[in-house]
Amino acid sequence: MNAPLRVLLLEDSSTDAKLTLRAVREGFPDCSALRIASEPELRRALREGSWDIVLSDWSMPGFSAYEALAIVAQSGLDLPVVLVSGTIGEETAAEAMRLGARDFVVKDRIARLVPAIERELRARASRAARGVAELALRRSEARFARLYESGIIAIASADTEGVILEANDAYLALIGARRDEIRAGTLRWTDVLDPSALAPDTALSRDLVATGKAERVELTLTRRDGSQAHVLAGIAMLDEREGISFMLDVTERKRAEAELRQREAELRQVQKTEAIGRLAGGVAHDFNNLLSVVLSCAELALDNPDLDAATRDALLEIRGAGERGAALTRQLLAVGRRQVLRPQALDLGEVVTSTRSLLLRLLREDVQLVTELGGPLPRARLDVGQLGQVLLNLVVNARDAMPEGGTIRVRTGTITLDETSRADFLGAATGLHVLLEVADDGVGMAPEVLARACEPFFTTKGPERGTGLGLSTVLGIVQQSGGAMAIHSTPGHGTCVRVVFPALREDEATEADAVSTPAARPRGGETLLLVEDDDTVRALARVILERQGYTVVAVPDGVQAIERFDAEPDRFALVVTDVLMPQMSGTELVRRLRERRPQLPVLFMSGHADDTTLQRGLDPNAAFLPKPITPGPLSRKVREILDAAATPRA
Repeated sequence: MNAPLRVLLLEDSSTDAKLTLRAVREGFPDCSALRIASEPELRRALREGSWDIVLSDWSMPGFSAYEALAIVAQSGLDLPVVLVSGTIGEETAAEAMRLGARDFVVKDRIARLVPAIERELRARASRAARGVAELALRRSEARFARLYESGIIAIASADTEGVILEANDAYLALIGARRDEIRAGTLRWTDVLDPSALAPDTALSRDLVATGKAERVELTLTRRDGSQAHVLAGIAMLDEREGISFMLDVTERKRAEAELRQREAELRQVQKTEAIGRLAGGVAHDFNNLLSVVLSCAELALDNPDLDAATRDALLEIRGAGERGAALTRQLLAVGRRQVLRPQALDLGEVVTSTRSLLLRLLREDVQLVTELGGPLPRARLDVGQLGQVLLNLVVNARDAMPEGGTIRVRTGTITLDETSRADFLGAATGLHVLLEVADDGVGMAPEVLARACEPFFTTKGPERGTGLGLSTVLGIVQQSGGAMAIHSTPGHGTCVRVVFPALREDEATEADAVSTPAARPRGGETLLLVEDDDTVRALARVILERQGYTVVAVPDGVQAIERFDAEPDRFALVVTDVLMPQMSGTELVRRLRERRPQLPVLFMSGHADDTTLQRGLDPNAAFLPKPITPGPLSRKVREILDAAATPRA
């Protein structure tokens, strides 16, 4: 950020205020803040100060976020409000968003605060830019209206040979000519207007011949300095030898209109991207339920020690197909940018190898893919789906940069960054990093194009081939994963994109491997309340948990869950619930159950990318398991929560 972030913090707790500001300064080191906790202080701060964002607790003594939102709205300022709270339910959050809150961040997930602020600052800048363009357009139209009223219009008369006979000062200023050129008879229409505009077959010439006049003709004039002026002209013949033109300079208005069209095109692209994301989330929800059945049934069947070899091989194929389906679902969510990051210790070379077949299907016959894997690499903590999206975007960009074919080289390795070398990678720390490099021998980029390459919506491709989001998406994923990126390009000599991620120490990688390595399914004897609206998934989850020794009470919705819970409120050691359900969401169900038992352990399950956002406002006991569910992860997660809660068994 070029300017320090100015934060207005509504928080009555000094401890929470320090934690919030510490999180903010992770992304905005130059942040300045004013902490307030009452209505008069807020009104005075809005009146006397200048702020970039408001961060507000949900509830304070004698003052609430409801009142704060109303006061900010009344101020007329375009000032985004982000709620930072430890307790906020789904309905309350929805009402807050309706009243004008831009986002809400639960305090135990405070790492989301910086991305939320960055997003709101970008949105505010986009609104401001659109406002500037619209204001420029309005001012331009008002200016030209005044020009008409004051008679400041470019006027020139010329003979049929094109010689300018007379012109006013406005015309001379328009084209950058001198009055003595008119006196000498050396100033001609053809000096500023392409002769083809007056060719006999043009509408302008036909109108002049038929009626002796042409109204509202758009012409492009070339000024003496080589620049162009766009004018709206009215032309009339005075007699057979002479005509007169009245010209209004609309260059600025056209520029403003072009900028406005660009902003509108960007808005439409954002809407398209959001639509893709919603579609991806919806497909993932249903597809992950189906995959839960396929994967879990295959795994449960494989537990049978008496299977013959042919049946076991068939089941392994089914499980493998299901796992590939789950991977495709994650890729779909990544395209819609609705993938929840699940970092793990990865080898970059293994990811490149596993993705190679997919990349080859994207290339034309005249494009060759060469991979150079730099031997055994240190691990890096990354999300495999998002890393695959980075590789996919970079290879597609390289392909499009070689319209006549060529070679794409994908290389992995290591690099140690010091204070000097890390200057190429903005935001990178010093130390050992793993390196991913994608290079092509295509057309390359000029310096002015390279300077804007990562800007959202900036593209040199045609409207049907590029959205301008490829490199900006890559940069966002890389930075979200703690990495950095550098681009080197020369016109005619190709482009090389280098991405680095901090390498894990050997003990960190070993610990990550231990966490990610499947263990035996742990058993238990507690009683669980299972809430899942999909009949097949509910039956499957019940079988999995009962095989591990648990007593499971399974119901299809939140209403029945509350009834069973109220009948025996102390019986259940854990509630396992889907998030997105009819009648009552999982988060609303948990909110009501915790009114009865505040420390009730809960495990959420969902196959919808957006469902994780519904967990905001819940305490840290609200664990989450993404679908598709399989016996191992489900059993281990249940046991982990129960052990952590240390709840007496029913």
